[in-house]
Amino acid sequence: MSEQLELVIDDKMTGRIDKELGHHFDQFSRSQLQHWIEDGHVLVNGKQVKPKYKLLVGDQVKIIPEEPQKIDLAPENIPLDIVYEDDDVIVVNKPQGMVVHPAPGHPDHTLVNALLFHSPLSTINGEFRPGIVHRIDKDTSGLLMVAKNDMAHRSLTAQLKAKTNKREYVALVHGVIKEDKGTIDAPLGRSLKDRKKQAVVLDGRHAITHFKVLERFKNYTLVACRLETGRTHQIRVHMKYIGHPLAGDPLYGPRKTLPGNGQYLHARLLGFKHPRTGKEMVFTAPLPSYFTAMLEHLRKTDQ
Repeated sequence: MSEQLELVIDDKMTGRIDKELGHHFDQFSRSQLQHWIEDGHVLVNGKQVKPKYKLLVGDQVKIIPEEPQKIDLAPENIPLDIVYEDDDVIVVNKPQGMVVHPAPGHPDHTLVNALLFHSPLSTINGEFRPGIVHRIDKDTSGLLMVAKNDMAHRSLTAQLKAKTNKREYVALVHGVIKEDKGTIDAPLGRSLKDRKKQAVVLDGRHAITHFKVLERFKNYTLVACRLETGRTHQIRVHMKYIGHPLAGDPLYGPRKTLPGNGQYLHARLLGFKHPRTGKEMVFTAPLPSYFTAMLEHLRKTDQ
């Protein structure tokens, strides 16, 4: 069993337990702490509480971290679509259907397994996410920046935090968006109804998505989405929030949707300053063939 952590609450920590523990134990994500609270791995005065429990001065908190599942991370000779590479960074175009890094349920055949076969990677993110600075969902295709060493990793992470990098996606959504462009500013967190989902929640993490209409069909709209923040499922949840869920999305979209292997979402543009030289670098990746084929189909049948 992992080492237990104990804490006595003082007058500076009398907020919601998930928030306060997230500030105090920053080695754990808030979503991870919420999961542990719900599953009884966090006790207050020896009793299980809910994530919204308000801490009181003198409360004795005990965290019993969940034992991680053992995963053997092995390099795998899986083809990679590398858009750019040097001694510090790799920019890779991830195909739809590939998981970024190993996790329970997906122990192998991930992007990380493929990258480890190809090159040494940074070690900052721990044993199972070497080199991974940011993620995209399994069924989202497109560009990811990967760090080959810890210096590059620190630089790229700092750029993400400072929101100086560029990330633009193309998404096909249900319905016709009347506005030519817009901004969605709505906080995101774990859904209170379904733990597998994210949702717009009052006490969620700050999240901003800018969108611009690229093409309108009779029942669908093609949009470009630019991220200011990089929350889990951000575009998928934000577009659903304004009434235009992504086509093909099995988690947030309607049952009656376009055929395919997941949401029509592609990370087409990625920009950052090179960690060593400071040079501004911008990369693009064309829409995958299944995406362009669907657009051609809609141009013929959905006008």
